[in-house]
Amino acid sequence: MKIGLVGYNGSGKSILFQWLTGQIPDPAMAHSLQSATALIPEPRFQALIDIYAPKKITYAGIEIVDTPGLSRDQHGNATRLGQLREADALIWVVPVFDGSDPTKEINAFNDDVIIADLEIILNRIEKVQDQNKRPVPKSEHERLDFEYETLTLLQEGLENGKPVKEYRLTQEQQRLIRGFRLLSGKPRMLIINTADDEIDLEQYKKYAQTDTPSIAVSVRLELELEVMSEQDKANFLEEMQLPSTDKNFVIKTILDASGQMTFMTAGEKELRTWLIPKNGTALEAATAIHTDMAKGFIRAEVTKADDLIRLGSERAVKAENLVRREPKDYIVKDGDIFLFHFS
Repeated sequence: MKIGLVGYNGSGKSILFQWLTGQIPDPAMAHSLQSATALIPEPRFQALIDIYAPKKITYAGIEIVDTPGLSRDQHGNATRLGQLREADALIWVVPVFDGSDPTKEINAFNDDVIIADLEIILNRIEKVQDQNKRPVPKSEHERLDFEYETLTLLQEGLENGKPVKEYRLTQEQQRLIRGFRLLSGKPRMLIINTADDEIDLEQYKKYAQTDTPSIAVSVRLELELEVMSEQDKANFLEEMQLPSTDKNFVIKTILDASGQMTFMTAGEKELRTWLIPKNGTALEAATAIHTDMAKGFIRAEVTKADDLIRLGSERAVKAENLVRREPKDYIVKDGDIFLFHFS
């Protein structure tokens, strides 16, 4: 899964990139994409390690992509944003220091995203019109007419400031535009980047929206705290009377906002988490591990991590009849540990 960080010049997104991934941005690549992995925390792992003593421990990760800063005069932003069409979700970094106006920045970003999508739609409309003038079979004309109607619907909405995610499109229309990877249709989240000495982070909750969760954090401060011992960090925060934001909480919130979750596999060889879309099925979980496992799927044995931790062993969980046999369409839930049977 790929998460794109976006923000105007000076927003602090590259500092956020470093904090989340531990990767120092390369100044020589300031005008291109840089990516690194942020590991997804799993708080139950330590207890499971005590049970299995696995030889290998593997955390699922999300690819964080840092992008060139956007221009506040909007010049060239459509091209810069176009580099993120392959991203699964967008994290918008909004500063609230040095006199910045977060509401203005959020509105400007919405405009930039819509302009970038409108450019894609208009270009495609022009191509569809040209293709429809050619002598092609009737079925092809019908397909092109349907595409034209869908695209002009989106054009009208975008020109009126309506993002793609607000449309109730049919499944056929969704399939049609999926390849365009329109930015205004992607999940997004706000990181409100506060000043280092900001005491009241709660005041920034007002920028959260129904479909756009937000977290206020002093990104530069958190990066500096990262190199301190836990005791030195606690002493510093107490002395300065400053709040701190847990990085694992931020990563988990990003995961949730992007519509993803994790499940686990466990054994003496390896303890591992895997990514899957929310409301994904057992078959999709098997696919995430290996396509052959999905093709030969017989059943899934599912154990709740909390039950295993509480009882202390697989044998005790089985004795309590807490290991369930589930079919392909079982909906994966948080804390599920899977053992797949396949042919």
